[in-house]
Amino acid sequence: MAATGAILVVDDDPAICVVVGEALRRQGYRVKTAASIRERSALLESFSPDVLITDVMLPDGDGLDGIAEILERRPALSIIILSAQNTLNTAIRATEKGAFEYLPKPFDLNELTRAVSDALGSGKGADEEAPDAGLPHDGLPLVGRSPAMQEVYRTIARVLSNDLSILVLGESGTGKELVAEAIHSLGQRRTKPFVPINMAAIPRELIEAELFGYEKGAFTGAHARTAGKFEQAQGGTLFLDEIGDMPMEAQTRLLRVLQSGEVTTVGGSKSVKVNVRIIAATNKDLPKLIEDNRFRQDLYYRLNVVPIALPALRERREDVILLARHFLDRAAQEGLPRKSLSDDAAQLLMAYHWPGNVRELQNLMQRLAVLSRENMITADMLRNSLPLEAVPADYAAPGDLLGQAVREWAKRQLGIGLTQPNRNLHDDLLAVVEPILFQETLASVDGNQIRAAGLLGINRNTLRKKLTDYGLDPLQLRIAE
Repeated sequence: MAATGAILVVDDDPAICVVVGEALRRQGYRVKTAASIRERSALLESFSPDVLITDVMLPDGDGLDGIAEILERRPALSIIILSAQNTLNTAIRATEKGAFEYLPKPFDLNELTRAVSDALGSGKGADEEAPDAGLPHDGLPLVGRSPAMQEVYRTIARVLSNDLSILVLGESGTGKELVAEAIHSLGQRRTKPFVPINMAAIPRELIEAELFGYEKGAFTGAHARTAGKFEQAQGGTLFLDEIGDMPMEAQTRLLRVLQSGEVTTVGGSKSVKVNVRIIAATNKDLPKLIEDNRFRQDLYYRLNVVPIALPALRERREDVILLARHFLDRAAQEGLPRKSLSDDAAQLLMAYHWPGNVRELQNLMQRLAVLSRENMITADMLRNSLPLEAVPADYAAPGDLLGQAVREWAKRQLGIGLTQPNRNLHDDLLAVVEPILFQETLASVDGNQIRAAGLLGINRNTLRKKLTDYGLDPLQLRIAE
């Protein structure tokens, strides 16, 4: 059965308008396209769409400007934001403005069509209450533009206007506390305290006293009544880090506090009402701990209302150089010498497996900012700073290998060229390199031409023509299941 509904697609890239428009028309939707804010405004009146899909960067301004006013006039309209500015800031701005969905570029076409279907089937989600405007977006602690981080950004944006419990999952060093800080500092409790507590860093016998407070004389050394972390976080956010290391007896009392919203100090008899948002984090496999009777299942369900899974750095390698330069810039802002990365150093950073994740990368950049005498950080410097077993002595960066291959190819072809002076070496080289590059790129994105074109930095129409010229079939370049 064909879908029904009117869709307005706004993007200054004609290829995106054509591809998205055709995909939606095949679903049965009525579609019109625009390339600017001015054209968008005119079609909103004359076409009266049910869903607006709009880019952020448009020729005549910011595509997010005016969205709130549009929704005031047309509260039934669902808005889907597209953006190549894949930052947490953009995701939050889109949510604040009342967008139904935010999709980073390069986006998956199937995901976009599903978002349109959801928007039309939801009866409208954009008129729900959004977070207050004017949130402090500068200096956000999270950095990354990989698809995995985009999903993290979207989830954060969706939980800012509510107080649901959140469980942040990820390996040590992935930035779980940064996620908690971002949710607090951007959410509706940002004017109240953010109180972190690390369960793994506190002796088992003192965890309850730290969390719930204690009365004078409750135990040796308790010389005065002391408020616990729950009371200290009153009205704000309590971050329970390494929750998987919490003793079972403390878990039982924590569950009781979460259910009742009241805290009783150790050695006390009166309860104190507390109003805090709970964000927990762990690098442990909690379902496995539940199986082993080391973690309460009911507490797990209480904490895991909204899970946020942080990827390991090796799973978001496209963010490594962005993060490294971010840490070097921050080090310079803190008074350390300003450093930059050489191309071979950048390739080596991408090749390393980062067992310590983002924290390891941050520490390495800070160390090199202090200790390296040169302004440029090279691969040789990194070899001396990273574990030897992780960086083979004969390692050659991919850029070096490609350069060597091109150099040898050119020497051979130039030798031939002495007897064949009319050869076009430039086109000959492209005919060798481009098909391989296109094949590998398309295979990495399961044949998705929009994502491949984004990774290659070329227009999709150009990619399509190149594939035809080289006789490549994108349907045959999908990764085998």
